[in-house]
Amino acid sequence: MNYHRFDNIIVGAGGAGMMAALESSKRVGTAVVSKLYPVRSHTGAAQGGIAAALSNLESDSWENHAYDTIKGGDFMVDQTAAEILCREAVDAIYDLEHMGLPFDRTADGRISQRRFGGHTKPNPKYDPSAAPGTEAAKPRVPVMRACHAADRTGHMILQTLYQQCIKQGVTFFDEFHMLDLIIEDGECRGIVAIEIATGQLHTFHAKSVLLATGGFGRMFKVSSNAYALTGDGPAIAYRHGLPLEDMEFYQFHPTGIYRLGILLSEACRGDGGVMFNGKGERFMETYAPNLKDLASRDVCSRSIYQEVRAGRGVDGKDFVHLDIRAQTINRYKTSPTGHDVDDAWVERRLPDIIEFARTYLGVDPIKEPMPIQPTAHYAMGGVPTDIHGRVRSNASGGIVKGLYAAGESACVSVHGANRLGTNSLVDLVVYGKRAGRHMAEHAHSVNFGELPPNPEAPTRAAIDALLSRPRSEPWVKIRDEMQSTMMDNCGVYRTAETLEKAKSDIARLKEAYSRVGVQDKGSIFNTGLLEVLELGCLLDLAEATVASALARRESRGGHSREDFPDRNDVDFFAHSMVSQAPDGGTKVDYMPVDIIYVEKDGQQVSKYPLEIRKY
Repeated sequence: MNYHRFDNIIVGAGGAGMMAALESSKRVGTAVVSKLYPVRSHTGAAQGGIAAALSNLESDSWENHAYDTIKGGDFMVDQTAAEILCREAVDAIYDLEHMGLPFDRTADGRISQRRFGGHTKPNPKYDPSAAPGTEAAKPRVPVMRACHAADRTGHMILQTLYQQCIKQGVTFFDEFHMLDLIIEDGECRGIVAIEIATGQLHTFHAKSVLLATGGFGRMFKVSSNAYALTGDGPAIAYRHGLPLEDMEFYQFHPTGIYRLGILLSEACRGDGGVMFNGKGERFMETYAPNLKDLASRDVCSRSIYQEVRAGRGVDGKDFVHLDIRAQTINRYKTSPTGHDVDDAWVERRLPDIIEFARTYLGVDPIKEPMPIQPTAHYAMGGVPTDIHGRVRSNASGGIVKGLYAAGESACVSVHGANRLGTNSLVDLVVYGKRAGRHMAEHAHSVNFGELPPNPEAPTRAAIDALLSRPRSEPWVKIRDEMQSTMMDNCGVYRTAETLEKAKSDIARLKEAYSRVGVQDKGSIFNTGLLEVLELGCLLDLAEATVASALARRESRGGHSREDFPDRNDVDFFAHSMVSQAPDGGTKVDYMPVDIIYVEKDGQQVSKYPLEIRKY
């Protein structure tokens, strides 16, 4: 048996995983298990910035950041977690700077910042009696809060953390794919993983395990997610009977490259880019008269869909244009400083975006607008955790001893129903660090739990069964049908009818999946086997997503039910917790949203009272 023992095991080598590993390794033995080479993790695809109220270019505060985060999440955000996120973001940025992250700088050497959708501050000129549409009529105005390294911010974070982990002595098991958790007596005691190069199974014995395996956007047909984002961690937790939180809130980013889904960063709009419909109209003036193109992502994505539905897509097709040409930015006076810009300025601020458009579209953004459409981008839901990264076992606050989660695979509920741009990188840095620190404390307080006899046996039996089946229906066909039904029936807009269709389709596809075989029966780099296993994870998460969406009969954030178009705070101001039912179906419970109360006029009132979300 291939046996390894470390105090703490981190599964996933993206930003959250490596931040947790770095923190944990300062006190106890720590290893990272990743199915990718670490610097290929999807954190590297994050482009535009990481939010923190540094006030380097204009006045700001972490309280402003917390308000925007809670409002941006359509008040489904847990408020204590959001305040921690925004308060600790400031120190997290300086920690990254001191590790050597090459942030862009202002002329006097401070970390540069840019605008992003939904990030605002109170308007000092606000006058409630001002005429609508005037500057004084806007209660809040955009603020420069996103720290950035050109449009390669995530890539720089990944490189910086990897170097620090190597320096700290973290042990990496690269290209090891986790296949199961070892949970005994309600306690997580390790994982089982397959070594991709050899096909051998390995047991990792630990005092605690962190799931940092990223998102699962590959369940949709058009997605900005890398092929590796198949939700392995949440799916395996789900199979162990644990609930998944807020799965219905899946974010569609408005500016994916038409048909390809590759992301064009929100920094495009933060730096002055404007969206136009097929009639050449700046349509966001209609949907978000105050912030226009800098409204939150869910608002912008729905607006694009409505323009296309109304026949105002470009050339009658299902896309609109994103224009970042200097002449357009100057015409609409949308540059961050209000001053005119030139082509060289745009090239310097958005080099990767411009190269993407030239490479994948054959379009030069310096000279012409880019075709865009919403693309599946980010899971607000996932494995439920508390503010220390400990995994919840139920809606009543139970904790799974020894099991943690962080990053996109987790749901500490700082994004609620809709995540603001740049808050994902803050989430993984702040909560990755908090989880790593708590895991180290846990390791000091407990001994290694006893493993079951032959802990690899269930995994080996499952793989042997899969390899022994003859190849029947191609698994690729099942994957394609899953992605199509999720895109068409559980996408930007949903109804009970479309969700029932998706539910039926997913059930049929899961049944077909149970008969799938693998053509390659070998053990060395059997990527066909791994892709089939990943598809099984995606099918389980699609099932959980549809069940949660069907149960939530309201519209909130990234969850838009056309048959229930309004937000319903009376019946659905609560987190969904979906799990597998004993009969093989699903059940959905609800958990209260965490609210902070303050004293006002002798009464306890909500610090962040519910309001209608407008931009």
